[in-house]
Amino acid sequence: MPSHPTEITNNIAKPLILCDAEVRDLLPQLDVQGLMKSLFLALSDNTAVQPPQTLALLPNNAGDFITYLGAMAKEAVFGAKLSPYLITEQQPIITAWTSLMSMQTGQPLLWCDSSQLTVERTAGTTALAIDYLAPENSSHLALIGAGNIGLAHLRHVLKLRNWKTISLYAPELADNPARRDEIMTIDPRIQIATDASHCTKEADVIMLCTSSAQPVISLADIKPSAFITSISTNAANAHEVPPKLLNQADVYCDYQQTTPDSAGEMCLAANQHGWDKSQIRGDLASLVAQTCPLPDYDKPVFFRSIGLGLEDVAMAYGIWKLASQQLQ
Repeated sequence: MPSHPTEITNNIAKPLILCDAEVRDLLPQLDVQGLMKSLFLALSDNTAVQPPQTLALLPNNAGDFITYLGAMAKEAVFGAKLSPYLITEQQPIITAWTSLMSMQTGQPLLWCDSSQLTVERTAGTTALAIDYLAPENSSHLALIGAGNIGLAHLRHVLKLRNWKTISLYAPELADNPARRDEIMTIDPRIQIATDASHCTKEADVIMLCTSSAQPVISLADIKPSAFITSISTNAANAHEVPPKLLNQADVYCDYQQTTPDSAGEMCLAANQHGWDKSQIRGDLASLVAQTCPLPDYDKPVFFRSIGLGLEDVAMAYGIWKLASQQLQ
């Protein structure tokens, strides 16, 4: 059970502290897509603040940590996710914890492990984009990537459209029949593709959920009207699509003020192919507010998400409310 919030020290209530297992217990009750929609609507009407993320290098080349910040006026909370990368003699240590504080009292409300929250908010953000941007008659779904984040994406989008087929490709599945069988039990429509081209060639919607720093699809292997989503990874200039795609596609992103300067394919497209971020047709804030044009679907559609501190704050707020209700 979470630490009880009513213990008082110097008239200050101690915050809830939730470990990964406690967060996972609460997650099935959380309306992730609803939380994401609310926060982007708040961004559109200026009742939320999304500062740029910051990278701090640790002394003596010991690693770094990224800080993701955000504040939401309606919920009266602000917070930060801290994600360190700690160099060791073995594998680096990577964790993520989110703090949530009250805008009314200035006191801490929550300190929680963010590992699975990050996975779910990433998938929920992509699902929100698909719900707004994918044609209603989309019937063929493709997923490249079979890790925790990829399968979370699959869970979040299964009911968004009437999918007739779901094609999935991940190179590591070739030598892991047990994992293939496990994935296919998720939904009877899932088919494991032998390579990326077979996975994407008939797809109306393609979700890229890999840690690759290089393109994982070819433009020759997608339909002219395909809708492609990408999350990519934190490697320098990482990109899951060829940067030249951006000049041939209707481009959208999670947040227009920050994504173009961080997303690898956008930076490369600008430097190498003359693409300009002014060509972005909209972001999630303008999509939920219905203030940007929808695609014409006469060309590919590309949606890029880099992850926002506000997403972490919104998820922490949702978990805090659930945990607080349990303790009442």
